[in-house]
Amino acid sequence: MSVSTPIVVVGAGIIGLDVALVLARQGLGRSVTIVAEYLPGDTAVEYTSPWAGCNFSAISGRDANALKWDRACYSHLTKLASENPKESFVVRTPSTEFWDEDVPHDKIKAMSEYLEDFVILPKEELPEGVSFGVSFTTVTINAPKHLQYLQKMLKEQYGVQFVRQKIPNLQSVFEANPAAKIVFNCIGNAARTMPGVQDYKCYPTRGQVILVRAPHVRRNIMRHGKDYETYVIPRPESNGNVILGGYMQKGNGDGATYSHENQSILERTTELSTELRSAEPEILASFAGLRPSREGGARVEREEISIGGGEKRVVVHNYGAGGTGYQAGYGMALEAVQSVEDLLQAIGKSQNGRAKL
Repeated sequence: MSVSTPIVVVGAGIIGLDVALVLARQGLGRSVTIVAEYLPGDTAVEYTSPWAGCNFSAISGRDANALKWDRACYSHLTKLASENPKESFVVRTPSTEFWDEDVPHDKIKAMSEYLEDFVILPKEELPEGVSFGVSFTTVTINAPKHLQYLQKMLKEQYGVQFVRQKIPNLQSVFEANPAAKIVFNCIGNAARTMPGVQDYKCYPTRGQVILVRAPHVRRNIMRHGKDYETYVIPRPESNGNVILGGYMQKGNGDGATYSHENQSILERTTELSTELRSAEPEILASFAGLRPSREGGARVEREEISIGGGEKRVVVHNYGAGGTGYQAGYGMALEAVQSVEDLLQAIGKSQNGRAKL
């Protein structure tokens, strides 16, 4: 591994890229190397981020951390949608969400404080079987293209380095790079098995989606049921492509796709979306992805570890966002970076002659 920077981010999914972006915006881009087995543009069942739908929704947790991360990330994403939608592949999209039974009123109240155009729908406008609904302006994201946008920006504008390398454990990053002072651990599903981490609270949550061409679909719509999730997400800057889903299968690590699940997705989404019913979509492909989930929610935590000779180094764990990496990732990154502000100030001084934070 050819790395000699004081900051290393392990993992090049949306979580790792968002950490690098926060660091870069604080003047530390040339002090950062991202090390990952898979990089933007790659596809692998173990590389979750490219398979995401993806949008900003009420699907995330109700705990204080999730609420805080979502709010920060909505601000970040809507700013991208305002300033640079075509290049970032992030756009504002009208959205409707329905709940059959378990309505997260506390979460909805918190989101109503910052979501644009937020409205609680009257009962007479709700489909049969739905107990509650809201409309608002969401952001939808072309996941694989957004990852590539972030990589290009980080490299060309901020000087972040990228190294393709599968690492055996976090200690090996410090051993291969004596200059490293901080490692950000953004390894997603690998957190369950990687030596030195082995977080058994982690588990995959399988999803299956269908990619269709349906340029007449312009609205994001979701229905949260007792044992299912149904969603229609138009994909920005994709020649009219739309993501149809889906499944939330806790503990299922199967990366295959199944025809009976495709049939269920088509039936549910067609029933849900009047736009989708107006013209038959062209089916392009189906995919399965494994959301990197964690009991109790995502972990953002600073830890000291021992390397060769008992020397101490700092790791910041940042993983376990499940299906909310795109909508919580920037908020998680802000907190992860804040946890090592003392060390980053020293790095900034040594790299640039003065602190950048």
